[in-house]
Amino acid sequence: MANPLLNDASFQRASGTQTLPPPTAGTRVDSFTEAPTRSGVMTINGSIQATLGLLVLLLAGGVLGWRLVKTNEGEITSFPSWTLLLVIGGAIAVMVTSRRPQIARFVAPAYAVVQGIFVGAISHAYETWQSGIVLSAVGATLGVFAVMLVLYRFRIVKVTERFRSIVVSATMGLMLFYLVAWIVSLFGANISVINSASGLGIALSVFAAGLAAFNLMLDFDLMERGSKAGAPAYMNWFAALGLLVTLVWLYLEMLRLLSKLQRR
Repeated sequence: MANPLLNDASFQRASGTQTLPPPTAGTRVDSFTEAPTRSGVMTINGSIQATLGLLVLLLAGGVLGWRLVKTNEGEITSFPSWTLLLVIGGAIAVMVTSRRPQIARFVAPAYAVVQGIFVGAISHAYETWQSGIVLSAVGATLGVFAVMLVLYRFRIVKVTERFRSIVVSATMGLMLFYLVAWIVSLFGANISVINSASGLGIALSVFAAGLAAFNLMLDFDLMERGSKAGAPAYMNWFAALGLLVTLVWLYLEMLRLLSKLQRR
């Protein structure tokens, strides 16, 4: 699931500005190390703290979701299919929050827990089929996050309007593809390339994971610009929720990609 939250319009509505300021033109993002000296407004440090809190809740939900899956001798005997409803409910909550950012401080913690339950359950299923894959996917996700943060912080890759337009357009296209695949599956058909270990299937997963990684850069960019625009403090939770959505998406794509590679 791509990140539908962090966009200029949302920050403009919250901060009362017509346009967000561009990132610092230097080679380093100093705001990522600044102390949160302002009160009542969004800061980078405030967003980071909110994100860490959500990750703890996601982990707690993940432990619960993991325990809900029952296995026996390498076979799944019981999977909580109702967790798919949590995904749908979470997506609806995210869309509502994108229009009303002020409720993010309440929605974000709940979203982290329920999304964690689904992630934990699906992770246990993958681990049952392919031992060790979850740890590899977590490591790959953290590695990609660190790389993208370094690339953004030192302006090795700059988030320009063209860059932003390409990433957003590609993300919307991928979301549409996944939506069509899901609708088709309801009628008994199957677009095999999504889960196939073929060359085309692996290429699709590499593309999706790469797209999720580039969305992280959009998240960093808008967190920085939103804080410079003086957005209200509740936007820390809004930004954290958006970043969490991207991280979960990246993790799930990594899980799918590694699964395909192990099946080759």
